[in-house]
This record gives sequence, C-alpha cells and structure tokens, in this order.
Amino acid sequence: MAQGQGETIWYTPAIMAALCPLWQSSFDESEKQITIACIGLMLREKLAPQAARPYLSIMTSALEKNRPGAAFAFDNSYAGLPQRFFAAQLPTAVAEPWLIKLNEPLAAELGLDVEALRRDGAAIFSGNLVPEGAQPLAMAYAGHQFGGFSPQLGDGRAILLGEVIDRSGGRFDIQLKGAGPTPFSRRGDGRAAIGPVLREYIISEAMFALGIPATRALAAVTTGEPVYREEVLPGAVFTRVAASHIRVGTFQYFAARGDSDGVRALADYVIDRHYPALGEADNPYLALFEAVSERQAALIARWLHVGFIHGVMNTDNMTVSGETIDFGPCAFMDAYDPATVFSSIDQHGRYAYANQPGIGQWNLARLGETLLPLIDEEPDGAVDKANAIIRAYGERFQAHWLAGMRKKIGLAGEEDGDLDLVQALLSLMQTQGADFTLTFRRLSDLAGDAAAEPAFAASFREPEACGSWLAQWRERLSRDPQTQSERATAMRRVNPAFIPRNHRVEQAIEAAVENGDFSLFEALLSVLSKPYEDQADFAAYSEPPKPSERVLATFCGT
Repeated sequence: MAQGQGETIWYTPAIMAALCPLWQSSFDESEKQITIACIGLMLREKLAPQAARPYLSIMTSALEKNRPGAAFAFDNSYAGLPQRFFAAQLPTAVAEPWLIKLNEPLAAELGLDVEALRRDGAAIFSGNLVPEGAQPLAMAYAGHQFGGFSPQLGDGRAILLGEVIDRSGGRFDIQLKGAGPTPFSRRGDGRAAIGPVLREYIISEAMFALGIPATRALAAVTTGEPVYREEVLPGAVFTRVAASHIRVGTFQYFAARGDSDGVRALADYVIDRHYPALGEADNPYLALFEAVSERQAALIARWLHVGFIHGVMNTDNMTVSGETIDFGPCAFMDAYDPATVFSSIDQHGRYAYANQPGIGQWNLARLGETLLPLIDEEPDGAVDKANAIIRAYGERFQAHWLAGMRKKIGLAGEEDGDLDLVQALLSLMQTQGADFTLTFRRLSDLAGDAAAEPAFAASFREPEACGSWLAQWRERLSRDPQTQSERATAMRRVNPAFIPRNHRVEQAIEAAVENGDFSLFEALLSVLSKPYEDQADFAAYSEPPKPSERVLATFCGT
C-alpha cells in the first residue's frame, strides 16, 4: 500500500499476485520491482490512459529485456526444411544447472545479450529454459564409421536450438550437446559427462586461437545429475556454435533412402547458406562438390601443420562448411611420429596423423556418390566429373600442406627442392624423438637469433644430429627474399608456442571431475587464447609431458 496525493493506492505484491497470475508464476524480483515502480508512478500521477502510455512503454520494454531467453534473436532456416530432415525435440530439464563458463566475447560477436546470458545462462544452456524464438530439433544423418555404413545415426544427444545472425552478417547454429535423449539416441541417455564437455570447450577454442576453422564453444554447464558410463560421472551440457552442422553423413542419409528430392533440397540449402556464389555456376552441384573438396583439403593441411589428430574422421564428423567438428578423442601430437594414434577406438590406426589426408579424400568420395544424380543425368558422365575432382584433391592438399610447411621453416619463395628440405627435417624429428611443436618454435627463434641454436639442437635426442640439416636450411635461406627479422616474425605467426598438450587437458579435466576445481581449466583457456605469444609466466605449458605424464589414449566420451 502507498500514499499518493492524499489517497491510498493499492498495488501491493499480494494484490498484484491475485490480479496477475503471470506475476506469481514467471516474474523474478527485478521484474516485480519494475512493475511496481511503473504502476505506482502512474497511479500517483493519476494519469489518464493516453498519458500513461510512455510509462507503459517503459515497463513493457524493461520487462521484455528481462524476460528469460530474450538474449537470442533467432532467425531459423534449417527448421524450414521438410520435416524428414529432423525431429522436433525439446531438451530434457536437469536438476541443478550451474554455469561453468560463458564465452562472453563470442556471445557479443554473435549479437547476443551478454547480461541476460549471465543471468539466465545456467537455465538456457542446460536446456531448462528454451529461449524465445528457438525451434529445438535433432538433425537426421547417416555415416560411415570406421569404414562401415550406418544408414541412420542422427543427433542422439544434441539439440539444435536455432540460428542467429552475427554482427558481420554470418549465420550460425546454436546447439546443446548432452541435452537429453532424442528419437536418434539409439537407447542412449542423451547426456554428456563433464570431462568430454570441458575437453571440447578447450580444444575448440584452442583451434580458433590457432586460426584453424572449427566449431566454437559458447558455454558449459553442469547439470547436478550423474551420468552413468564405465563409472558414475558428473553430468554437463556443452553449447556449440557452428557455421552449420550439415555433414557428409547428412547427404548420405537421404541418398541411402533413394530420396533424390531430399538430396537436391539439401544441396540447394548448402549452396544458399555456405556457397551462395555457386548458384550462378553452369553446374552448381559439381561446383559445390569442388568447393567442399577445396575447403577440406585446406582444413586437413592446417591440422597437420599443428600436429592435430582428429581421431574419429567418420563421414558423420566431416562438415560441408569446412569446419573441424566433434572433438571427442582428438589430441595434439607431442613427439613427431606420422603413425601417431590416440583414440582408444581406433585399434588399427585408420585415423592416424599421416592417414588423415587420405581419409579426407575417401570421405569426399562418399559425398560425391550422393551428388552423382545431380551432377549429370548421364551416369557415366557424372562419375567421370566427380572422379576428376576426387583425383584433384590430392594435389589440392599437397599444395596447401607444402605452402604451410614452407612458412613453418621460414621460406617466402618457392624452389623445387623445398619439399625435400621439409621431409628431411620431419624424418630427422621422427628418428630423434623431437617434439613437433617445440622444434618448429625453436626454429623460429633460431631464424631471428643464431644464439638460439643450442636450444634448437636440444630438441633432438642427439643434438649434433641436426647439424647437416641446419646447413642445408641456411643455404636455402640465403636465396630467400625475406630479411632475418621479417622471417623470424613470420615464423612466429605460424609456429605456436602453446597447444592443448594432452597431459594439461587431462589435468584440467581431472581437477574439475574429482574436486570441482575449474582453476586449471580457466588457466589453460587463458594460455591457449594466445598460442603464438611468448608467455614467460606460463612457459611450463609449452613443455612436452614427462614420461609419467604422457597420455597414451583418448576416449570419445559418449
């Protein structure tokens, strides 16, 4: 009760609750205070309805800003495709969501309301609160997994909330991973444990900082519920941002069903969303296949430049946008060995470090198979055109890889012998057990200062073993156009000092799982956000693991 100009004005919370059920059920304390203040002001001033409009507008605006889920301005397109492309599916609520991490710079870049996400993020990113404008769905797709075809996979624990347009006009998916079962769960619980969620957050943001196209991490939350795997683990939900979640396996899903209309609709959608210039091509579907091939060749070359091993390059884990996706058993190589495998489920090394370019080509062939009817009505002609692109992939990859390796050893120009020089260094690194990342970083130091040679030589089991290669390298540099300073600066931009060392990632995860301590997680994220900078206070993060710290196997976490 309040007094206004000698009259008693009734607008207490109790009366408001009786008059407005929304007040009791949905308004939080800040919204209640806004409502009381505005109504009280109007009543005290005895405003006529017309005069009260400005105050009502203020109240409406304030309430709208404070509505849960108002942080997103969704502009959904995938939900407009035929219903057989997905299954509508709401997230399953969890008991006690708690926001571990909100990627505020990314949220701002996406045009989201960061303040609202700070307030409502735990509810939104756990799936407890579906934001206004969202159209939650699980995407349908198939895929070859370790060479064997599964005609129906789909999002078994991921739910696409919708799409937003970022400040640059780009369209991005917002997806919850671990948000509960879907029609594609195949008897799974649809949940995620905290370890895989933190791993994906760390690796995806590290890839971004390294300059490698990849999906991004928007948020991570704990659920307050257990997840049952080989052991009982804390549950969590990961919010992923992607240019899209369309995979080679998405095309395979429709092709396996003989759904040519579905393949065409999907191809048209991908062209419109990711390759709009191709719509004017003489053969847009052939041009699409070539564009995806180019992006994939460039992407995998970038992986190899930093020692990244994806671990599970199934066709359902290969995007048509050219982004790295699904970081389950991935890892970064320590000592250089082209046969390196970390994934516990890759028993035969199918997805080993050096096999990744060939697997990329194999996956592209599977995409090409789905597009054949669109490429040419005459089957033999379609096969010939697709095969030409598949064969050219090897040359595309080699060109991207060698261009990047030239930069890593400080070459701006091109000579025929450059490939031999690069391969000689890699062979030396393999036989001498040299750390991949440190060797190239120390070579960057040596390019700028001859006094750094002892540190570079120390990368090898036998320091004197690098002498012959260094002589060849210096002789080659004598014919290169860059100055010493220019070369050293350029090399430091492509040879990181910091990568997500497997043992550091595991230490951060273990502290969070065992003790609820996220300090190592936060510290690691901070270091990895500046991988090309010397960070003296965090030099230990650049070092390879001690023998007792080596991670021999990584796990998918599903």
